[in-house]
This record gives sequence, C-alpha cells and structure tokens, in this order.
Amino acid sequence: MDIGKDLLGGPPPTLLPLDSEVVAAFAAGDSHEGAAARFPSSSLAWAAMSDEAWANGRVIESYAFARVGYHRGLDALRRNGWKGHGPVPWSHEGNQGFLRCLKALGRAAAAINETEESVRIEAFLTDCDPSIPRD
Repeated sequence: MDIGKDLLGGPPPTLLPLDSEVVAAFAAGDSHEGAAARFPSSSLAWAAMSDEAWANGRVIESYAFARVGYHRGLDALRRNGWKGHGPVPWSHEGNQGFLRCLKALGRAAAAINETEESVRIEAFLTDCDPSIPRD
C-alpha cells in the first residue's frame, strides 16, 4: 500500500513555479508597482500591491489589484494542469502569490459588502488548502 496516495482518486496538488524574478526584484528594492509593471503575469506582484493598498486604507484599489492577481493566478494554475478543482497547497511557495490574491480578494469583498463573493472565496480557499493561514 502506498502511504500518502489519494485513495479516492482526487487530482494531484497543483504546484506553481516560484516567481523568482519578482522575489529578486523585491529583494533588490523594487517597488510592488514596479514589479507588477515588469512582471504583469505574476500573482505575487499583484498580491503585494493589494496588501500594500489594504494597509493604507485603499480598499477598492486592494480589491482591484487582488482581482487582477487572482485571474493571473487562474491562468497559471490552468497552464500547470489544474482542472478547476483540487489542492493548491499553501506550503508550496510558488502557490502563495495566487493564494494571497485570493485571500485579499475575499477580505476586500467582505469590506465592500460583496457577501456572496466573500463566501465563495472562503470556500475556494478551503478547497485549495484548509490549512491556509486566515490572518
């Protein structure tokens, strides 16, 4: 018997590549906006912009940045074999940009009373990985 094998036949976890260029840009001191402009397909860059806008009380901007990053992340998931469901583990660093955007989108949706969207996003987060930090 294989230990750790999914006996119910669910899809394997989707593991996105690390946004190493964005990580390097941040380490070199690039702004979040600059990184997003240079790497617009990176969910990590959009997540950073969304979190920064949120921290500065710019809820609508946070929502918009998270929405862009979320859609860029869905594109990346699909390119990496995701079929619309299945695990997207938080523990894999490459997935964290997408998952941060998803969390930020839910946070901002709740703040602007988009309750149905907020509830859907919470369910999506749980489907991706129930252990995602909810801070």
